[in-house]
Amino acid sequence: MESIFVYGAGGHARVILDTLKNGIVEYGVTTVADDDPALHGTDLLGQVIRGEETIRDERGFVAIGNNKTRLLVASRFRGRLVTLVHRRAFVSDNVVLGEGTLIMAGAIVNVCARVGSNSIINTGATVGHDAVIGDGVHVAPGCNLCGGVDIGDWVLLGVGTVVVPGVKIGRNAFVHAGQVITRDVPEGATIRTPRLKEALP
Repeated sequence: MESIFVYGAGGHARVILDTLKNGIVEYGVTTVADDDPALHGTDLLGQVIRGEETIRDERGFVAIGNNKTRLLVASRFRGRLVTLVHRRAFVSDNVVLGEGTLIMAGAIVNVCARVGSNSIINTGATVGHDAVIGDGVHVAPGCNLCGGVDIGDWVLLGVGTVVVPGVKIGRNAFVHAGQVITRDVPEGATIRTPRLKEALP
């Protein structure tokens, strides 16, 4: 069994450590590394957190929830990152997954979809046929992306977001939880339900 490094020591790292034991490919852990010296020497699910200097030439995974930070750290290890697919996920034939990407338990990625590097398809999310998802994207739990959608780099789709067929969401957009996206979203936009006060005439 191959052993890899895990970079990051927050909540997302706990998910990664669990997925390493429950993936379609099982991995051991050489080290858990983090930039924060205050965490060094502390414990994360039985792993001692250390500095980046403990990473050697092994492959690894960047376990950081923030999209841009995850991509920034991942750029230091390009070509060395594994892709993780939980054994209870379903990934169809002819799907392309970029390096450093995570497909979590209960997720479904349908035929001919493409998911870029260092993206997260979270618990119970679905990705329709021929969808294109960029780099550093987080598709939160329970999202449903229909066929042919195009999701740009760094996009965060909040819990339970629904994107109808063929819609394009521009890079760095943020869609709050529970939204139904029926038309294209421009780059950098934030989509949310208006507060009650704002919605009143």
